[in-house]
Amino acid sequence: MKFLEPSLIALDVEAESAEEAIRLAGALLAKEGAAEERYADAMVESYRDKGPYFVLAPHIALPHARAEDGVREASVSLLRLKEPVVFGHAANDPVQLVFALGGSSSSEHIAMLRKLTTLLSNPDNVELFKHASDAESIQQLIRGNEQ
Repeated sequence: MKFLEPSLIALDVEAESAEEAIRLAGALLAKEGAAEERYADAMVESYRDKGPYFVLAPHIALPHARAEDGVREASVSLLRLKEPVVFGHAANDPVQLVFALGGSSSSEHIAMLRKLTTLLSNPDNVELFKHASDAESIQQLIRGNEQ
């Protein structure tokens, strides 16, 4: 399982659209070998087909696609946008934090989702994700929540 390792975190990235943000977050998974490059395309297709259903909280999107669309390992990347982008969600736009989920069919996938939702359910943690100066600050937050 690859969960928000420093190589899976990109901060203050510029994206012009929701689709570009999804592709950039997916590219982090591909670069790390956790997913194939086509996985980002599958996440964009899912967004086009189903809309912004994965914008689950204010400013937070969790795009994903099916495991068979190119996931190699259960994984989560974080793309923090320099300027928030509109995804088309009435209540939770604009999005600043894009967590791309590479879900597998394993129990690791459920553990990973539980870990992420626990982190994001705390408003202080969300603020830290929005304002952390570097990936190491995010690593400290994650380690602190594992104790």
